Order: sequence, then C-alpha cells, then structure tokens
Amino acid sequence: MTALAAALLSLAAGPAAATPAPPDPTAVREPVPAAALTGPHAGWHLKDSGSTARFRGLAAVSRSTAWVAGTSGTVLRTRDGGRHWTDVSPPGAATLEFRDIEAFDARRAVVLAIGEGEASRVFRTDDAGATWTESFRNTDPHAFYDCLTFFDRRHGIALSDPVDGRYRVLSTADGGRSWRVLPSDGMPPAQQGEAAFAASGQCLVSAGSHDAWIATGGAATARVLHSADRGRTWSVADAPIPAGDPARGVFALAFRDRAHGLAVGGDFRADQPSPHAAAVSADAGATWSAAARPPQAYRSGVAWLPHSRRLALAVGPSGSDLTADGGRTWHPFDTGSYDTVDCAPDLGCWAAGERGRIARLEW
Repeated sequence: MTALAAALLSLAAGPAAATPAPPDPTAVREPVPAAALTGPHAGWHLKDSGSTARFRGLAAVSRSTAWVAGTSGTVLRTRDGGRHWTDVSPPGAATLEFRDIEAFDARRAVVLAIGEGEASRVFRTDDAGATWTESFRNTDPHAFYDCLTFFDRRHGIALSDPVDGRYRVLSTADGGRSWRVLPSDGMPPAQQGEAAFAASGQCLVSAGSHDAWIATGGAATARVLHSADRGRTWSVADAPIPAGDPARGVFALAFRDRAHGLAVGGDFRADQPSPHAAAVSADAGATWSAAARPPQAYRSGVAWLPHSRRLALAVGPSGSDLTADGGRTWHPFDTGSYDTVDCAPDLGCWAAGERGRIARLEW
C-alpha cells in the first residue's frame, strides 16, 4: 500500500473526526469504497485537456465538475470527471492571462486576469461559460491584481499588489457582478519590494463567512496578513519561509477553518533550493511554525482534503506531497509538474499546471 493510499484509507475509515460540509448540489454522492483506496494506483491521474495552456487557476466543484483558467485567456470546464473538456473561454480574451477562477457550481464562475493597468480584469458567467460579462477592469496603472476569493456566493474580495505602499483590496457583495475598492486605512504598510505571487490563485484565501488571508513574498520577510471582517482591516504576522529575494516567499495558503492554516512556497527558480518552504498555524495566522519536514522543493499550491483535520496536498513544478499530520511533516508521492490544487467537498481533488496538464486524485 502506498503512503497516499494508506492516508486516504484512514480518511474514509474515520468519519468520527469528520466535519460535515455544506450541501453541494453538483457533487457526486456515491461513497468512496475503502478497498479502492488501498490499490497501487492511488494518486494523480492525468486527464486529456486538449490544450497547451498553463493552468494556474483551478476550481474544483466535485469529482465530476471542475473549471481551469490559464494563459491566452483560456477557460475550460468538465462535467464528466475530466473525460471531456469544453473550451468556454471569454470571447476576445486571448491576450489576457487568467490566474484565478472561483466557481459556485457547474454554471456560475468568476475568473481573474492579471497584469498591470487594464490587463487586470474580472469576468463572470451564469450559463456555464456560454456568455461572460466583464464586471471589473482596472484603470490604475500602478495596480496589479493577483488573486480573488469568495466567502459565500455573494461576498468576495480580490487582491492587488501594493499601491502607494499598501495592498489594495476589491470587494463584491453581488457574486462578482460589481466591485469597489475598499479603503486602505485598515491595511498595514507593505515592505519594500513586497508583493503577492499570482502562481496558483492561492495568494488570497478565505474560510468561513468573514476571514481572509494574504500570502506575501519578495521582501526581507515573508508574511501572512489576516482579516476577520472581509478585507476592511488586517493584521500581519511573519512566516518562517525563506524570503529576502523577489523570487522567494509564501506562494499559497489553505485554511480548513478560521484557525488552522497551511503555508507553502520557497524560491520558484528551478536552479535554487527551497528549504523550510512550509509552515503551519493554529491561531488564524497570528503565529506560524516551520514544518518539521517540509516538501523537498518549492511548492506553489496547497489544499486540505475535505472532512480531515490532518490530510492535505501540496503541489509544485517538481512534484506533489502529502501531509497526514496537519502540515508538520510532508511526504512526496508524485513527480509530475503542477501549479495549483483544489479539493471539493465530495473528495474530488484536482491539480493543474503547465502544457495543459490537469489531473484528478483517484484511487
């Protein structure tokens, strides 16, 4: 039995520790057979996307339904577990770089394009990508939007790199149909050279109805910012992940509730080592502890497995890792290249990355 299969078996066999997820109308409700988790083929199984785009935006709706967003304005969607992918890219978006996508279900999604000035845009669809509405276009040449997250189907925020010395936050209260810039007086000053990394759509994440976190790097110290009021005010904490260079810092965060979080990152340059590139928090990000055994290389994406207090996945260009103890120790299980990872409430976990690579966790 592989380490991954054994960990997944413990998850399926231990419902006493599980926390029920909110209903998902598109989720597959069949149970996962425990015997299926013990096979030698447990792990990422590649799906043929039919695309060569690099997908850094990923939204897992269920084991059957997922959305990806990437280079050349590309958005794909599957409804059959990755056997077929439909190109639902917004018309006229071929010059845009999509780096984050948030999906509410199989029909409704919001996608973010990054870049300076008007290259940063937000689009929304309510009909499975048949049509899209551009709901935000940045007009400030100093702003550069990186990530977005939603607290529920109506309330969400998006993050820009610092403008005039402070991170800028957009807010929506109608599901991404309209946006407004929040006042910056509740945002701590940014460090010199500090920014967020638009590497996986996980530099801005949320948990529950009000809490959000920002991952930073590129400056003297890697930091995590926390808001408990949907982005109006923020506190800040240092993270024990290497920084001091524009290529280093915290690249991705994941919180399974408002207290327990994971941070991963390192140095994204392939020829540079990334020691100590993972950390954990048990107090909503107020303090962070370095992982005792971090991944062996830079990681750009991280996700908790649903209904588990201990299991999580991390991915990067050089491979994937599993933790079975809440982020204290990580163990490699795959050497494929992925940039981002996301899990749905029905244990539908997906990963995506370069050259059209999309995979689903299978057992």
